Amino acid sequence: MPTESQSPYLPFGENKNASWYGKDILSVKQFNRADLEYIFGVAHEMRGMVERIGTFDLLKGKILANLFYEPSTRTSSSFTAAMERLGGSVIPINEVKYSSVTKGESLTDTVRTLECYADVIVLRHPETGSAAIAAKAAKKPVINAGDGIGEHPTQALLDTFTIMEELGRLDNLTVTMLGDLKYGRTVHSLARLLSLFKVKLNYVSPDILRMPKEVMDEVAAKGIPQAEYSTLEKVLPETDVLYVTRVQKERFEDPAEYEKVKGAYVIDPEIMKAAKQEMIVMHPLPRVTEISMDFDDDPRAAYFRQMEYGLYVRMALLAMVLGKA
Repeated sequence: MPTESQSPYLPFGENKNASWYGKDILSVKQFNRADLEYIFGVAHEMRGMVERIGTFDLLKGKILANLFYEPSTRTSSSFTAAMERLGGSVIPINEVKYSSVTKGESLTDTVRTLECYADVIVLRHPETGSAAIAAKAAKKPVINAGDGIGEHPTQALLDTFTIMEELGRLDNLTVTMLGDLKYGRTVHSLARLLSLFKVKLNYVSPDILRMPKEVMDEVAAKGIPQAEYSTLEKVLPETDVLYVTRVQKERFEDPAEYEKVKGAYVIDPEIMKAAKQEMIVMHPLPRVTEISMDFDDDPRAAYFRQMEYGLYVRMALLAMVLGKA
């Protein structure tokens, strides 16, 4: 992997000085290649600073409100760690059921209240479009940490940063997305973001969990080749990035439908014998049974490194929207 002094970020384009101060981060649709060059450059610097000194006072005196209407371990902890690494403070609201929301308070009123105390709000909500509603109500920056089955833009940014850090490029790659592509907001956002590059996208899933037509149409409009499969065997040998998702039980209204597909694909050392040696396996986590723990020690298993890269990307985003990058 590149070191801090060997930055891999060659120009994707111009516009390095774009101001992100006060901006919301709601959708990957708001980014272009120049934006990604800037974000990843800042994230790379954050990585170097954490490795050298751990924490620093870039955001001292700033406060983040972490507003999570759905359970979260990784995203919530990642934003908390990012803010504290930068010297700021966090108001954690991970159990919304104990808050005023249970009294009937609207999302907009909750957001307007929290911005009285905080400088930036990170929101996870079960309803698609909720982040945009919150951002419209708020005067402070809102960062979308997942809205229903819609988007998860910071996850897509950290996923793309992971690919860049691990493989050294984003163009001329074959990316295979595997598992729950219908309800998996991470793959919806990632497919959209990767369409800014010269990639080939393969989608492997059971028929009832196929990538939504809306996402495929958006990607097709960018001229990106896409193909759908029901099995992994045909595409694994050509794959540079295998992005695995779990089948999310909580997204199914009918438990019987979940039982039909929950174990459709399992990545283990035997299956991975057919894959390239120079490739990576990613997963947004949590995993259940879709990646065997026997594969964890394989150098191609990048999913825990992926979580660490997420810290640096979220540090970069917080610094940017608060005018410190």
